[in-house]
Amino acid sequence: MKPKTYAYLTGGALTGAANGLFGGGGGMIAVPFLERAAHFPARRAHATAIAVILPASIISGVVYLAFGLVPWGVLLPCAVGVAAGGFLGAKLLARIPAKIVTAIFAAFMLAAGLRMIF
Repeated sequence: MKPKTYAYLTGGALTGAANGLFGGGGGMIAVPFLERAAHFPARRAHATAIAVILPASIISGVVYLAFGLVPWGVLLPCAVGVAAGGFLGAKLLARIPAKIVTAIFAAFMLAAGLRMIF
């Protein structure tokens, strides 16, 4: 196996672990990782992060469902909203300049970190 493959496996494992443990947030690991390790531009890193998080989200979701941790009355309407928001976000990603996408992403990461502290 190539050294880059090991890096990708490690980055993927960290992303999946964060996503499964925290119920999200894998993108905060995946995007910077893909930008640095794979040298992806911002748009490609964001798009790839979403694609690689999908299997982790499905697997984590199935486990959460199996343990009875997901209330169906919340899951279904939220899932519809997430699907609509995901579609809109993907469309916007193709139209917003990469520097603005990066700035918005950084602002969300900062806001999330500050909220966790305070």
